[in-house]
Amino acid sequence: MSASSAPPNPPRWVILVLALACGVGVSTIYFPQAISSLVAADLDVPEGSAALVVTAAQFGYAGGIFLLVPLGDRLPHRRLLVTLLTLTALGLFAAGTAPTLWVLVAASAATGVTTVVPQIILPMAAGLVPAERHGAVTGTVGSGLIGGILLARTFGGTLGTWLGWRAPYLVAAVVVLALAAVLSRVVPDTTPPSRRSYPALIAAPLRLLREEPDLRRSCLYQTAVFAGFSAAWTALTLLLTGPVYGMGAQAVGVLGLVGAASMFGTPIAGRAVDRRGPDAVSLRCLLGVAGAAGVLALGGTGGVAGLVALAGGMLLLDVAVQCGQVANQARNFALRPAARARINTAYMTCVFIGGSVGSWLGVRAYDRFGWPGVTALVALTAVIVLARHLTRGRTAPKGAEAERVAVPEVRSPGH
Repeated sequence: MSASSAPPNPPRWVILVLALACGVGVSTIYFPQAISSLVAADLDVPEGSAALVVTAAQFGYAGGIFLLVPLGDRLPHRRLLVTLLTLTALGLFAAGTAPTLWVLVAASAATGVTTVVPQIILPMAAGLVPAERHGAVTGTVGSGLIGGILLARTFGGTLGTWLGWRAPYLVAAVVVLALAAVLSRVVPDTTPPSRRSYPALIAAPLRLLREEPDLRRSCLYQTAVFAGFSAAWTALTLLLTGPVYGMGAQAVGVLGLVGAASMFGTPIAGRAVDRRGPDAVSLRCLLGVAGAAGVLALGGTGGVAGLVALAGGMLLLDVAVQCGQVANQARNFALRPAARARINTAYMTCVFIGGSVGSWLGVRAYDRFGWPGVTALVALTAVIVLARHLTRGRTAPKGAEAERVAVPEVRSPGH
């Protein structure tokens, strides 16, 4: 296929399998949020220390995005994905058998590094379809990603309550290995668009951040709101299991189910991006984050009314943040088709550094100011990004023309 020709449309079931793979892959970063109190009790450490498991996984994920995702522009996708999933399964097994907190933290960080499969799949999927379907496909694959994030907490909290905190890690290891076997037969056989060396690929995200104003803007938007998102979810465990509500870890997982609506919201957001452009969708999502902070503030009162406020606020926050992600990634993937993995590297590295810092700030804000401090942090991130969005100017992206038009060659699905 020539560089200028449009890629073919793969069967819909291939896109759905890729969406499932994104969900399973990302779940390994999020289910520890629901079991940190169980880890603290079993290993006899403070809950604030047990929360380091979540922070370590997110920092590892950010490191893996920076170090490994650029290889999506250089190596065949099928082989890269299967290798990373196998390493992730080994890391999960190590975490599930960890004898001490610090071994668990180290295993979580290592697992985070290798479980970057979703961030390789997203730009790959965009390259499998014509430009006019980028938003829709990004939204569909993103719905799998969101499902993994949300259901991970339910999975971790429920299984952890029944069988102990180690069970989610060991079950996840088996599931990830099974997924690796499926992807070895389903992922299309692609020829990557770049022949650059690994050092050049690693250096490219920083260069792209300098050259692409719209990429910098997308990074700011999602880094800030994802910091608030991570702060809220990390502190939520402390709120629900603390004296205000006195619930178990399973309650965190059940509450995570309310955000399942965002699985249906991201495809709608993707189609809206294709029709109206990413900026219009971004504005609505940022307003949603600000509104979610106000609703969540009522959740610190306790009782049934407080639980309803928590459920409604977390639902609105999940939908707004994840639909905003679709808008940002659609904006990014339109910049340079031949450098999508490197663009996604720059973007997602920033986002997950924000998430890691947000998790840390969430625990600190909760310890010092309680739940109101956490909701104020969420509101602050929304205000900062809204101010930037409303004062934005038109920007002309730079960069090599070859990177703007080239697309990876796609052959038939491998068997």
